[in-house]
Amino acid sequence: MMGLPSIQSYPLPQAGELPPPRVDWRAHRDRTALLIHDMQNYFLAPFPPDVSPIAPVIANIDTLRRQAHALGIPVFYTAQEGDQDPRDRGLQRDFWGPGMSTRPEHQAIHPALAPRDGDFILHKWRYSAFQRSNLEPLMRARGRDQLIVTGIYAHIGCLMTTAEAFQRDIEPFFIADAVADFSRENHDLAVTYAAGRCAVATTTTQLLESL
Repeated sequence: MMGLPSIQSYPLPQAGELPPPRVDWRAHRDRTALLIHDMQNYFLAPFPPDVSPIAPVIANIDTLRRQAHALGIPVFYTAQEGDQDPRDRGLQRDFWGPGMSTRPEHQAIHPALAPRDGDFILHKWRYSAFQRSNLEPLMRARGRDQLIVTGIYAHIGCLMTTAEAFQRDIEPFFIADAVADFSRENHDLAVTYAAGRCAVATTTTQLLESL
């Protein structure tokens, strides 16, 4: 496959549809950080706008972001750069082509989620947000050992970031109604894997109650 597929509307999973947690982790405002993963126009373009999944996902991420700012929780964004040198893009070029350009209609983060002063923007080079970035050092310096994962795509970068957080002894919370994917099947695959192997799968409302 080369490039991104077209995406059809699908409903987001509800709390009652999520796998039961295997661990008793709870998000704490003084331990966690929020990740907003790859919410750039280029990656959002395949979704039909103003409907599920992307419309409620944007709204849920915004709700989590506002609460994070109110509670002093660090907010991290990943964003890929346009016109990447093939040496930087690496094997992703074989699967996805050359990627985005530097034009705002590709590279910019969705305006409803635009970073604020004090937020962190990490350049993204591979599926996981931890690869070739200083995400972990920035978290550790702020005493953060939990990560709230939101954004796109659920079964690619979001899931790989979640699995790597686990392997770095950072407790991940995979927000099932604040991630979106190519299809409900892919979405459910990501939620099921995360819940069964490396994270707590939860909803925006449940996460806010924990905080």
